[in-house]
Amino acid sequence: MDMKIELIPIPVTDVDRSKKFYVEQVGFHDDYDVKVNDKMRFIQLTPPGSACSIVLGVGMTTMKPGTVSAYQMVVADAQKAHDELKGRGVEVSDVQKMDWGSFVYFKDPDGNEWALQQLPPKPAK
Repeated sequence: MDMKIELIPIPVTDVDRSKKFYVEQVGFHDDYDVKVNDKMRFIQLTPPGSACSIVLGVGMTTMKPGTVSAYQMVVADAQKAHDELKGRGVEVSDVQKMDWGSFVYFKDPDGNEWALQQLPPKPAK
């Protein structure tokens, strides 16, 4: 049986500010923005190349804004990702190189934390 993660909620205080951050600064695709009713707004955003999306909105989660940490995305080049995000005004960490990959960290406007990982080269067989 296949199981695929399709959608993860990100708790935010201001959905328009967060949507702008994720789309304009981080580069996510704006898939849907639907106001279902006065108590529910569904905003789906997808990182380029990803099969999994995030959802922002009103009535989407009971988690408190800024409580997400350790969500991770894989990138081909951590330094390039760092430079691109920094150029778009995102506060990013320096690239941290470890045996299991290179990492760049950033937070959204509410303090939700993200990691970008460049996987290490596969060992030769």
